[in-house]
Amino acid sequence: MIPAFLYGDFMVGQDTAQIVSQMRKFIQLLAQHNHAYYVMDQPTITDHEYDQLFHQLKDLEQQYPDLMQSDTPTQVVGGKALAKFTNVVHAVPMLSLGNVFNRDDLYAFARRVEERLPGQTIHYDVELKLDGLAVSLWYEQGTLIRGVTRGDGESGEDITQNIKTIRNLPKQLHTQDGVIPQLLEVRGEVLIPKSGFERLNALHERKGEKLFANPRNAAAGSLRQLDPEIAASRPLAFYAYSVAQCEPNHGLDTMHATLQWLTTLGFQIAERQYVCHSIEEVQARYEEIQQERADLAVEIDGMVIKVDDLKQQKQLGFLSREPRFATAYKFPAVAALTKVIQIDWQVGRTGTLTPVARLEPVLVGGVTVSNVTLHNIGEIYRLDIRIGDTVSVYRTGDVIPKVERVWHDLRVEPLTQVTLPEHCPICESPVVMPEGEALARCSGGLYCSAQRVEAIRHFVSRKAMDIEGLGDRWVESLLHLDLLKDVSDIYQLHQHQSALLQLDKMGEKSVQNLLDAIEKSKTITLARFIYALGIRGVGETTARMLANTFPSIEHLRQADIDALKKTPDVGHITAEWIIDFFQAKHNIEVLDKLLAVDFVWEQHTVSSQQPLNGESWVLTGTLSTLTREQATHMLQALGARVSGSISSKTKCLVAGEKAGSKLEKAKKLELQILSEDEFIAFMQSHGQSIDG
Repeated sequence: MIPAFLYGDFMVGQDTAQIVSQMRKFIQLLAQHNHAYYVMDQPTITDHEYDQLFHQLKDLEQQYPDLMQSDTPTQVVGGKALAKFTNVVHAVPMLSLGNVFNRDDLYAFARRVEERLPGQTIHYDVELKLDGLAVSLWYEQGTLIRGVTRGDGESGEDITQNIKTIRNLPKQLHTQDGVIPQLLEVRGEVLIPKSGFERLNALHERKGEKLFANPRNAAAGSLRQLDPEIAASRPLAFYAYSVAQCEPNHGLDTMHATLQWLTTLGFQIAERQYVCHSIEEVQARYEEIQQERADLAVEIDGMVIKVDDLKQQKQLGFLSREPRFATAYKFPAVAALTKVIQIDWQVGRTGTLTPVARLEPVLVGGVTVSNVTLHNIGEIYRLDIRIGDTVSVYRTGDVIPKVERVWHDLRVEPLTQVTLPEHCPICESPVVMPEGEALARCSGGLYCSAQRVEAIRHFVSRKAMDIEGLGDRWVESLLHLDLLKDVSDIYQLHQHQSALLQLDKMGEKSVQNLLDAIEKSKTITLARFIYALGIRGVGETTARMLANTFPSIEHLRQADIDALKKTPDVGHITAEWIIDFFQAKHNIEVLDKLLAVDFVWEQHTVSSQQPLNGESWVLTGTLSTLTREQATHMLQALGARVSGSISSKTKCLVAGEKAGSKLEKAKKLELQILSEDEFIAFMQSHGQSIDG
């Protein structure tokens, strides 16, 4: 938060000590935020707020130039590089750009240019202002030899190994005419395009890992990893925007032509670039890009305007921290202040509870925002957000609203802290969140109406009750008729045959096929039935292990945590999830109705010999003689657990054709590896037939 003492007009007549004190406070605060932004890649305030601070200090220095401090950030860029990377001094300093924020500022920039180039025709090169991390690349004889971050403008960090992992970056320059510079220093921005950022966060969410706040943080954090394999796993991209050195000189006259020349060498530039013949045309392009911003492949926060002629750039020269021939035309901050009216809890299809802040409606970037997700209880605690708080709401990517900041200093009285509800707001089942977990869930998976569709879809799936034909279209129609309140109602549908026949496109044959499939599903193994219940953490393999350990569903529902943990593949957390499931009142009600159905329990035969009991096996590659499912069942019959990932606990890897990274990892860990033929021979030696 920006302290109150930094706002307001500066009073004429203040004594020297007061003015210097104000300058020192600005400098100290800006230094903190520079370090967080440039060095730690963890911005603590928005760009808009930083610009406010910077320009207030600059205004103060213009009023009292004789009192300007030697360490003022208006004369330097960023902070010092971290010691964990080699420090490299830039042969040509990497200066930052000045900013303009509106039409008047832009025209003032143009007037200053014209005053220094009297009587000359001026054209402007207009580019996207990419929101990434600035880097400098060195090529010698066409070969990439070094990549360095901007750092403090004078020196940066050597991140060559990470730079070389960027897929769209040429490691060796090529051109059709065969002319490659002996030395070329190219500068540009490393970022993660929007689509790649969405995939990256989706992957992290599936793995239960922390999500990135925005593409810039993700890109900066990726480049500054000591392990280049991490950078290689991220969808980084490089976009060139200037040439710092070229020997021999490329001989080009304009900025626009220089960027086009870079594309002939294999570099990618931003998806928009214009030559404007007047400052009025620049303004028109700015307004055009503002409208198209959401459709661009990358995040931008404005446009960069440069005098196009390279000789004119030299004539204009530089100020101490920025060029006179270029400026950044920033977009208005897509943010607004509002109040939190209420925080409600929504229940997702899988039972996850998500807090949603209800806001006083506010216009953010042209869109009225009244609701914003807070993700989970951990985010609420991190932000320390409470009902009645004033918050800054941003539209990330100009689409998804997000609470970026809570203004705690604006609280006029103590506000009650938000806590996780004890019971589901939909079905009143207990809410559970095991220690170490970030997400809370409703435990009433069989009953909760918010989870109904997902519960039914899982229950009828092929590996569960295998009710063929009960697809989403049927389910939606049956829900509409109020014939499916929970999964137990599936076995009462035969009583509503006349209603089923009235459904659109559901003829007599279709209805009879469905009822036959439901009847057939009554013959079931205990393992498949346990799996069908959809207990969290109980997949097909764990369900089989539980069926091996407990002779009936009644024995399972009565088991305590110690008994459950004796089951192979069941750890403490999974045991807690099973206990929670069977302690939820509404789950018990649905289960009792299910068990009233005349199920025929197929005898689940457990091999008297379980030589692989508790072992973890992994299958990878393409198997030609048998299917992956057949191989899985053969292993499970001998007591093995079939996992999808390699670890030091893996007993053996079965590698088929085109086995990839899992095979390489198994070799590094010196694990046992079997080919398909060796696996089949091993199975046959333990009485498992590939025909079974």
